[in-house]
Formats: sequence, structure tokens, C-alpha cells
Amino acid sequence: MKAIITVTGKDTVGIIAKVSACCSDYNANILDITQKVLGDMFVMIMMADITGLNIKFTDFVDKMDEIGKKNNLVIHTMHEDIFNAMHKI
Repeated sequence: MKAIITVTGKDTVGIIAKVSACCSDYNANILDITQKVLGDMFVMIMMADITGLNIKFTDFVDKMDEIGKKNNLVIHTMHEDIFNAMHKI
């Protein structure tokens, strides 16, 4: 199982480190990551393997959301099944 994690907000030092640390804390393995700074805005899309999560997925989503709120970022964490269903024609 995989999750798609998107992060947007004003660019600051340590955004990738904070999101990656949360993944590590809960045993989500980062498979791919792309990020870009557009002016002063930070944008990132990450794919993580959540097969080995050591908490419920909904709790992982909440932890990511907490990081976003603490750092003035918008972080969306979506299960791949939902992501695929949204993008199916």
C-alpha cells in the first residue's frame, strides 16, 4: 500500500526533514519525492510505502496534518486507492 503526500506553503528551512522524520517515526518508507521552490512558495509531492505503518493510517494522516499546522503548511496525505479513484476516467 502506498500514500501520496503533498506539501505546500511558504518556503522555510527543514520542511523535507520534518515530513521525512514523521515518515520515519511511523515506519512509512519514502519511495519517491519531488519538490520545487516557486518564488517563495514550497511545493512537494512524495510517495511512501505505508505497508509497515506502526499506527493506523488515519492517525498517520493526523500526524502529518499536525506538522502542517505547526509549520504554516498545507499537508494532504491520501491513500493510493483514493488517489487512483480520483484520477480514473
